[in-house]
Amino acid sequence: MFFCPISKAYYDRKRKEGKGHKQAVIALARRRVNVLWAMIRDHMLFQTAPVVPAA
Repeated sequence: MFFCPISKAYYDRKRKEGKGHKQAVIALARRRVNVLWAMIRDHMLFQTAPVVPAA
């Protein structure tokens, strides 16, 4: 199984905001779709960014 710490952090943040599991997963999916669209639009390849801890 694959694991992305950035996605996990985003999911956890949405849960702490009070969203349920399904709402958090939908928010994460939408974020991923936005990234994919930007990659297609800009003709870019996916590159993972280093994890920046929240202040």
